[in-house]
Amino acid sequence: MSMISAPVSEQSVASAPIVNPSMPIRRVASVDVYRGFVMLLMMAEVLSLPSVANVMPDNKIWQFLSFNQSHVPWAWLSLHDLIQPSFTFLVGVVLPFSIAGRLAKGATFGALLKHAIKRSLILICLGIFLRSMHSQQTYFTFEDTLTQIGLGYTFLFLLGFCSQRVQLGALVLLLVGYWLAFALYPLPGAGFDYAAAGVTADWEHNFRGFAAHWNKNTNLAWAFDRWFLNLFPRETPFLYNDGGYATLSFIPTLGTMILGLFAGNALKAATTGKEKIRYFILAGAGLMVLGLLLHVTGINPVVKRIWTPAWTIFSGGICFLLLALFYGIIDVAEKKKWSFFLMVIGVNSIAAYVIADGGVRAFIASSLYIHLGQNFDRIFGDAYATLVAGGLVLLIEWLILYWMYKKKIFIKI
Repeated sequence: MSMISAPVSEQSVASAPIVNPSMPIRRVASVDVYRGFVMLLMMAEVLSLPSVANVMPDNKIWQFLSFNQSHVPWAWLSLHDLIQPSFTFLVGVVLPFSIAGRLAKGATFGALLKHAIKRSLILICLGIFLRSMHSQQTYFTFEDTLTQIGLGYTFLFLLGFCSQRVQLGALVLLLVGYWLAFALYPLPGAGFDYAAAGVTADWEHNFRGFAAHWNKNTNLAWAFDRWFLNLFPRETPFLYNDGGYATLSFIPTLGTMILGLFAGNALKAATTGKEKIRYFILAGAGLMVLGLLLHVTGINPVVKRIWTPAWTIFSGGICFLLLALFYGIIDVAEKKKWSFFLMVIGVNSIAAYVIADGGVRAFIASSLYIHLGQNFDRIFGDAYATLVAGGLVLLIEWLILYWMYKKKIFIKI
C-alpha cells in the first residue's frame, strides 16, 4: 500500500528527521517482500487447510497447519493472527519514505493533508464495500483491516511530522488510555444477559479476575458498538459481533502503525544494515517480553480480536523481528532471487487484498468447475479437494498480479 507524504518547514525538519528531503529516497525491497508474505498468507485461505485437517483429525501435521491458518478463539495467537498487525505495521514503516518522496516533489502541506484525509475515507469505504458484497444493503462495519487503518491513518500522517519523542508519547498515551478505559468499564453484574451478547458466562476462553475486563462481548468496545453501529441503517439491530471484533480497536491499531513508524525511521536513518538489524531485534524482543509480562500477570491479556494494548505490544515485537529477518536476507545479504514470487504480491497489496477478499476469488473458483468439471479437484481424493482447487485459484490470482507487475499497473489509494 502506498503511503501519503507532505512537506514541512526547515525548522520542523530539524525536529523530525524522518521528513528530511535532503536524505536519499530509496525503495526498501524487504518491505515489499514482507508485505507480499503477509498477503500470501491471506490469499492462501483459499486452500482451506482446516478442511483437510477435519478429514484427518489424527494427523498432527495437518492439525498444526490448520491451527495456523485459523484465528484463535480469543487469547494468544496463531500465524494467521499476524496478518493484520503485519499489514498495519508496514503502513507505518513506509510512511517516512513516502513523506520524503512527496517533499522532494515540492508538495504543500495543506494539499497533502487533504489527500491523507481522502485516503482515510477511501480505505474506510472500501472496507465497508467489501464487507457488504453478500448483504442485501450496505453493511456498516468498521472492524476489518482496511477500515481500521483508515480510521487511524490521518492521525499517523500527522504524527509523521513530529519528533520521535512526541511519537513515543502518543503511543504510550493511547495504549495506557485505552487500557484504563477498559479497566474502568464495569464487569457484568449478576443479571447480565449473556445470550444478548452472544456469549456464555462459563465460556472456556473467558478470563477471571481483573483480566475479565477484556472478555468477549462484555467489554467497553462491545458496549460502544451497541450504540454506535445502530446509528446506521441495518437489516436488524446490532447486538454483538460473532467474533468479538470492535470498532474502537482502531485506537490501539494506530499504536501498531506508530511502532511501524519507529521501524521506518530506523530504516531511513544513516546507519549500517547491521545496526538496523540489531535495533529491530532488540526492539522486537523487548516488546515481546513486555507483552508477555502483561499477559501472564493479568494486567492486560494478549487478545487480537479487540486489539488489547498487550496485543499491540506483543504482536508489534513479532513484526519487528520479521522485518529484521526479511531486511537481513533481502537488503543486507542481498539474497533476492527467491523472493520474486512474494515481491509481485507485495508491490500491489491493495489489488491482492481486493482479489482475495472480494468476488474475484469466487469467480475464478466457479469458472474452474465450469471448465474443468465438477470433480476436477478430486484427482488426489476427497481429502485434498480444497488443496487442488484452492491451489489453482491461488496460482491464477498470482498470475493476475504478475501481469499487472509486468504492465506496471499498481493500484494505489
